[in-house]
Formats: sequence, C-alpha cells, structure tokens
Amino acid sequence: MKRRNFVKNILAISASLPLLSFKSFNMGNVKKVRILVTTDVHGAVYPFDFINNIEESSSLAQVHYYAESLRKQELNVILCDNGDILQGQPVVYYSNFEKPNQKHVLARVMNYMKYDSGTIGNHDIETGHEVYDKFTKELNFPWLAANALRKDTKEPYFQPYTIIEREGLKIAILGLITPAIPKWLPEAIWEGMEFEDMLESAKKWVSIILEKEKPDFMLGIFHAGINYNYNNQNAQTYKNENATKLIAEQIEGFDVIIGGHDHQLYKEWVTNPKGKKVLVIDPKNSAQYLADIKLVIDLDEEIDFYRKKISGDLIKVSEIQSDKDFLKEFLPDFEEVKKYVSKEIGYFTKSISTRDAFFGNSEFIDLLHQIQFDLSKAQISLASPLSFDAEIRKGKVCIRDMFKLYKFENLLYTLKLSGKEIKDYLEFSYSKWFATMESRKDSMLLYEVDEKGNKSLAGQFFNFSSAAGIDYEVDVSKKAGNRVKILQLSNGQEFNEAEFYTVAVNSYRGNGGGNHLTDGSKISKEDLTSRILHSTEKDLRFYIIKWIEEKKVIEPKAFNNWKVVPEAYWKKAKYKDYDILFNK
Repeated sequence: MKRRNFVKNILAISASLPLLSFKSFNMGNVKKVRILVTTDVHGAVYPFDFINNIEESSSLAQVHYYAESLRKQELNVILCDNGDILQGQPVVYYSNFEKPNQKHVLARVMNYMKYDSGTIGNHDIETGHEVYDKFTKELNFPWLAANALRKDTKEPYFQPYTIIEREGLKIAILGLITPAIPKWLPEAIWEGMEFEDMLESAKKWVSIILEKEKPDFMLGIFHAGINYNYNNQNAQTYKNENATKLIAEQIEGFDVIIGGHDHQLYKEWVTNPKGKKVLVIDPKNSAQYLADIKLVIDLDEEIDFYRKKISGDLIKVSEIQSDKDFLKEFLPDFEEVKKYVSKEIGYFTKSISTRDAFFGNSEFIDLLHQIQFDLSKAQISLASPLSFDAEIRKGKVCIRDMFKLYKFENLLYTLKLSGKEIKDYLEFSYSKWFATMESRKDSMLLYEVDEKGNKSLAGQFFNFSSAAGIDYEVDVSKKAGNRVKILQLSNGQEFNEAEFYTVAVNSYRGNGGGNHLTDGSKISKEDLTSRILHSTEKDLRFYIIKWIEEKKVIEPKAFNNWKVVPEAYWKKAKYKDYDILFNK
C-alpha cells in the first residue's frame, strides 16, 4: 500500500476518531478484520470443571465455535491469547507434570483452534523451564513477551512481537508480561531471565515496530492488569505489576490494548499523549468472556488515504454453544484426565472449608500447616487460604480434591526468620485482614466500599496468612501494627523475638509475594534468597497427594493455637461478615 508523508499526518488525525460513523467512509475499498482475544483461561479447555466434577458454562470449546462461525462467514479472523493458560484446571497440570513427554494438550488445542499469537503469563512461567520451553516449541504460532530478557544478551527470551497480514493490512502485535515475577516465583523457574519495566519496553519496541514494519494497526496484548495503584503502587512505581492502562495513557502508537492477569472485566477508551483514543479491554478469566475487536479500514487509493474505525465487545462465552468437532477431537484427553482426577487417595473423617479461615483458626488451614510441618520439619508454619470458597467433604477424597486443598503449583520453602520478623509478618497480614473494631457493631473484616455502597474485601484473601507452631492472640480493638501478641511456642517453650526459627512457607510468599516478608518483616528482596534453607523439588500439591496416600485416613483438627480478642467484639460481627461474603 502506497503512503505519502502528508497522508500520515491525515491518518494520525483520523485514527484518533475511532467511533466515526461507517456511513462517513468513502467505501472505495473497505478492509475488515476481527481480532478475538482470550486471557487467563487457566486450563478451561472443556465446558467441564474437573475439580468439582460438574459441567461448566464457559470453555475454549465455545470460543472455537465462535471463531469458526466468523471464519465460515469468510471474515478475516485473528485469534490471540493473553497468558495464564497452563495453570488451573487439572487438564493442564496433567499435561504439564504427569505426561511431560507427550505433546502438550494445550499446544494441540490451540493449534487446532488456529491461534495466531499468544502472550505468556506469570502462571505459565510458574510451570518451569521444562514445561514452557517445550510448550513454546510445540505451538504453531509465536508466544510473545518483549520484556522477558535473557540475562546474558539482554535480548528477548521469547519473541517480542509478530506481524499478521490480512487483506493486505499489516497488523502488529506486541506482547508484554508483568515484571513482578521475581517477587513471586523461585529464580530456578525463570533462571536466565530478567524482566524489564513494561513502559520502558513498550516505548522501545513501539519505536522499532513503527520504523521497521510500518503497520496499519497496532495491538498490545499485555499480561498485566488495569489498576496500576494495586498493592500500594502508583503511576511512578518502577516495574509496576499492572501497567497496562499506564501504557495506553503514556505511549503513542497503539490502537487497542488487551489487559489480563487481574481477572477483571473491563472496557474503556483511554486518551494517549497525542489525544488519540485507545481502546483498553480486559476479558476477565477462565474463558468466561472473549474480547472481540472489529477493525474496519476504508481505503481510497485515488488519494492514497484511509480511515480506521475500531470497536470492541466483550462476548459472554456461556451464551455460545460448544463446538461438537472440538469436543470429539479432544474426547480421549477428556476421558484420560477425568480418570486421573477420580483416583481415590484417602479418606477424610470430617468436612473442611476455607470459609472458616476468614474468621480465625481453621481446620482447613491447620491441615496445610500439619503437612508443611511433616514435609519440612520446621518449627513454625505460615499458610493462607488459596481458594475463596472451597470445601472438601467427609468421606473418600480423590486427586481432584487436592486442587481445592492447594490451588497453585508453589514449592515449599524452609526459611530462617527471627522472632521479631515472624511477629512483624503477622502484624502485616492481619493489617490487611481485620478491621479495627471499637464495638461489636463494627465489621470484623476489613472492607472497601464502592460508589454504590457494595462491600468487598480490602485485601486479597490469599494473603490472609496465619501461623502454626506458636500460640498468639490478635486484638482487633487495637490499631493495625499493634495487634499480635505471641504467648509462646506451641510446644510450651518460650518465644524470643531475638532468636531465629525455621519456618515453612510456600515459594510465592518466600519470594516476597504479598509483601509480608519485604514490607512486613522488612527483609530486602536480596536478603530473602539467603534465608532459604531448603526448597522442595516438586510442587507442594505433589507432596500433599503422597502424604495423604501414605496416611490413608485423615482426621482434620484445629490446632486452636491462635484466637481473635476481645471475643465480645467479634463474635456477633462474624455472622454479619459471613453473610456479606457468602450471601447466606
């Protein structure tokens, strides 16, 4: 396509008006492209939840039907993914770790669906080099992450961007990943890599793409969230975890940017420094929604000029039927995984639920503590509820139940921490968890309230970390930072803030995730590595399965080693908060 310098100036003006009426176009030569994007699929391949053994309303089987229906209309379809696809449902865990020598089921699925590009997510990195390096080679399309660099050469570890041509149009897609991975994951998992600030990387690569490729349309697909103020960050925070909207606001060149990572449903037109409107859209998670971007370009070749019209929709996947050919193609994999998760491994003498863990000592969390003690031989254990509302019922338990008991593929660390660092860790945890109560009329849990008056937890529930191995009280009548009183070690020995203890904790927390150890205990990120005395080779769920298989009969018990005081304040408030959280 010919271009002249004066046309570029006109194009820049017209591109800043994405909502121009189609009727105003010249209709000389209209080019149409549909760009579909999934994000944070987390293994939702089938309309079936292997963990709860029930049918599910959203999946890639439905996304495929939607994409194929557009292709059958002879539309120019580009299908992309935005990461965190290799962790979640057991179908991907099975392919990641139980059948590592076979071609990955998601590689076969995504190739079958004719994906054109993907961006790698932090939970994809969490699977480890052996999994994601192999997976990258098995894909028929590029997996992107421009800001994941090789430490030795400073060149991108993954492909930084891709160019896709449709109808003679050049569409550039730049991929970025959240740079906060070193805060959450052991270095062995991302060994040989470092992660650039997203804004710096976007600015650099947009310049390269515009000069080298001269695209007609620029799409950013970023595995990072929208809220750049999340976790006490702000617009100036270097290596901000969620810089997607910041890039739309500060970096020129993009037409549309796809967000992810934060599991939010989001759509907004953002103004960049040149006054151009940029569509920022985030299609939530677990294939519940699909971003559908419509690009229409009206070309008048006589004057070498075109206008762009861009619009975007969030398609509710539950309203789409599953593709029968897709389900037939991957039926053997479905049956194999269903058999795997149905394997019985033990018996629970009573039901346990994460709901109890929001309000105090919990049998669910104490079972995790017990397993961590047995695996690590540590003196103290730290753990959190990783699922908001999970229950394992009394009776026979299967492998599927272990995805309720432990949601993520974390390793188990044994750290060396002082008594004061442990206390400060807990103070930080409860400051994000419990409100300061002045009377029994107050809420026990810490909430934030939106403009409509709706309450939601102010902190992330998976950061509500409690301890075992010590006896302590949490006084909710006191201000945050002065609530925790450690009475003794649970074996009756004295607890000394100056003494060092061995502490079992998952690798997410042990690497600084949630900031309990960095902001709470005031341990620098560099110092954290030296505190690691031991790490498991495999993920904690693997060892939990072996532990239960060996024990056979599990009697969940609450340690009752910590309590919330004063009881007169929280006892009534607990039931009100329970209703708010679980709509009872």
